[in-house]
Amino acid sequence: MTAPLEVQGSALEAQPEAVAIAEGHRIEGRSLGQIAWMRLKRDKVALGGGVIVVCLVIVAVLAPVITALDGQSPYAFHTALLSRDTLVPFGHFGGISGTHLLGVEPTSGRDIFARIVYGARVSLIVALGSTLLAVVIGVFFGGIAGFFGGIADTFIARTMDLLLSIPQLLFAIALLVIIQAAPGSFIGLSGSTLHIVVLIFVIGGFSGPYIGRIIRGQVLSLREKEFVEAARSMGARSPHILLRQLLPNLWAPILVYSTLLIPTNILSEAALSYLGVGVQPPTASWGQMLSDATSIYQVDPAYMLVPGLAIFITVMAFNLFGDGLRDALDPRTIR
Repeated sequence: MTAPLEVQGSALEAQPEAVAIAEGHRIEGRSLGQIAWMRLKRDKVALGGGVIVVCLVIVAVLAPVITALDGQSPYAFHTALLSRDTLVPFGHFGGISGTHLLGVEPTSGRDIFARIVYGARVSLIVALGSTLLAVVIGVFFGGIAGFFGGIADTFIARTMDLLLSIPQLLFAIALLVIIQAAPGSFIGLSGSTLHIVVLIFVIGGFSGPYIGRIIRGQVLSLREKEFVEAARSMGARSPHILLRQLLPNLWAPILVYSTLLIPTNILSEAALSYLGVGVQPPTASWGQMLSDATSIYQVDPAYMLVPGLAIFITVMAFNLFGDGLRDALDPRTIR
């Protein structure tokens, strides 16, 4: 009689399923979300970027609470901390002290830490709002173009090509300059709220065609799959197939592209504010702070360094997290 084989040494590690069966444990399958999370947890760089992103969101949401605890306001002027001759802050590194953690602004004396915190709120509102708008536009028109094809596909594809051919920066500058020159309110909005809404629509509207092309290509591939044919054979109509069959299979590319689009939109908002057509004073903006620092960076380089680092860290964190998320959701990625 042959003796039963024993699982020892490396075999125990190589075949955990066999050991689980031998011990009477039930093996449970993992969902795609669980597999993606396991892959993402192994990417420490992406997790670090995700932690920074979460911290930035918390700072933006709790900006009034943080500045209240710090005892500073982004709109208060501390001219007593500035030299009367040069309007440069007293002390080293822009007047950094226990009261003003990142110093004060030249010429105005406003607290830089408070303005950086409120600037994070503006940047994230514009970036997230424009990204959400771009996703809605891209998924809607890209899905219709890819699923129905024919005249609808041709018309939508050419419209997206037309939008992509328009210089986004020049169009945004022209539109925002017109709004600035117009007296009073526009569509019931005025001041910084109006500029933020316009930035969201301009940046999101021009970003929509990019994700629309991606969704169109994905839908063109998915509409020929067996599960779509099965749904058609059971009498499912086009809206049901688009929303219940195709859309759940598009979440991975939508999520990945959104995380990579957010830092691009942050840079777009900073660029427009830097050029003076974005968020207007006294509302804090990182790009606006960089613009103010260009005329005084030789005598106070710290004022340019702080908002520059804020933009760099934010964009880098979103890019690292987006790259890690793309690798975790792509089953063909081998790292």
